[in-house]
Amino acid sequence: MSSLAERLAAARRQAEASQATTPTADPAAEPAAENGAPGPAASNGSTATDPGPAPGGAPGAAPGGAAGGAQSAGPAPGAAKEYTSTAAEADARRRAAQKPAEPTSRRRGAGAETERIEELKGHVHTELVKQLGPHLYAADVDQADLESRVRQVLSDVLSRQERPISNADRQRITQEISDDILGYGPIEPFLRDSDVTEVMVNGHDSIYLEKDGRLTPVKAQFADEAHLRRTIDKIVSRIGRRVDESSPMVDARLPDGSRVNAVIPPLAIDGSCLTIRKFATDPLTVHNLIDFGSISDKTADFLDACVRGRLNIIVSGSTGAGKTTTLNVLSSFIPGDERIVTIEDAAELQLKQDHVVRLESRPNNIEGKGAVTIRDLVKNSLRMRPDRIIVGEVRDASALDMLQAMNTGHDGSICTLHSNGPRDTLARMETMVLMAGMDLPVRAIREQVASAVDLIVHQTRFKDGSRRVTHVTEVESMEGDVITLQDIFVYDHSAGFDHQGRALGGLIPTGLRPKFLEKMTHSNVTVDPLIFSRGAR
Repeated sequence: MSSLAERLAAARRQAEASQATTPTADPAAEPAAENGAPGPAASNGSTATDPGPAPGGAPGAAPGGAAGGAQSAGPAPGAAKEYTSTAAEADARRRAAQKPAEPTSRRRGAGAETERIEELKGHVHTELVKQLGPHLYAADVDQADLESRVRQVLSDVLSRQERPISNADRQRITQEISDDILGYGPIEPFLRDSDVTEVMVNGHDSIYLEKDGRLTPVKAQFADEAHLRRTIDKIVSRIGRRVDESSPMVDARLPDGSRVNAVIPPLAIDGSCLTIRKFATDPLTVHNLIDFGSISDKTADFLDACVRGRLNIIVSGSTGAGKTTTLNVLSSFIPGDERIVTIEDAAELQLKQDHVVRLESRPNNIEGKGAVTIRDLVKNSLRMRPDRIIVGEVRDASALDMLQAMNTGHDGSICTLHSNGPRDTLARMETMVLMAGMDLPVRAIREQVASAVDLIVHQTRFKDGSRRVTHVTEVESMEGDVITLQDIFVYDHSAGFDHQGRALGGLIPTGLRPKFLEKMTHSNVTVDPLIFSRGAR
């Protein structure tokens, strides 16, 4: 039989090996204790060098047993309990340590996985640029063909990865890189969202959206300032424009006509700013405006007659009031057999007629030359045999040329202009004419305005986010040095607001009949007199 020391060592090894169960002392230890093997050793005061046999000892408890007994003289009777207690405490500590460590381990694993995916995205992106090169941003490359090639390269690169990735991660990586390469990075999902009307990037880590007329922040962000600058460069370069330190502001457009404005440092102090005003893929119609409450049925019929009757119309309003949308709707009333020339800073109008010529201004090149302004295009359009001239926005000396066009037989022209109301519209028009540098007396300018402009359609964006036409005003004639105006339809504010703060009013007729009805009859267009009665809506 083995010595007590060997049996205790075996018990210790068994306890350390199992750890999941509470170990017990070797059963052979109990007979040894009963035989009194360690007891006399303790009582005799034996040491490790004592060669004497244990009195009354077992046959195998010879010198080695004496030595073992000397080493374990005190704890031998309670050895099993001591090792049981020690193993139990160790097991308890192990279990306690495992419980809090588990979520930490998961978080560490999730962080490592996120870093791996980001690293993989960077590798895939680099490989994609390496294989496709300049084709990615060439303006003449077919978009469908480019998308097919990008997705093919993505699939090839991902399939060659040594470490497998889940289907969900594969789809996410493919979508994010596709958005970055084929679209506009983290804002691409918002540009696809039909409910979003405006995307505002105030630095690479701050993005706001406009939905239902209200601003909301989102968690998406660009990787860094360089990522945002690459996206801005991609947008502006596709229409032949540039933005850099020498020209830190730019107006541009997306392929669908959405309006883009970008400002970069040093003008933008906290990082590059990008503002995109989205236009619906399917332009809003007059029925949409009626459903939204922007105009009434009677007003829509009246404006339809005014456009067909070749009246010169100015659509005015503040920024974001919906002037371009209203201009699109008004242009839809133009007969299909007329030649239309549109002039814009960035082509946004979406006319459905067949015979449309679209012109777009051009800024200076890098040498500061080659600019073509709205005024240049308005002058040139007069030589293009237009039936209608539509200017996206009059904001400078082009107002003089627009007035000249309206006064030289190009009736039915339409333009937009920023202002606070119908009266302010005329004042702004005067100011912009003076910007042309012509030394004209104010009265002469006002006579030109009164003669050229027939109707002002003023639009306002309300606090609830809705956009409403608030004035349909006739420009009558000069009385002394003042241009007289006459409201045909005005917005009724007396209806107030509902419990959600939404405006309840609408356009109502004033009861006055415009004097230009006779001019409309020359184009064989008549208007039902009941439209102007006060009870009409």
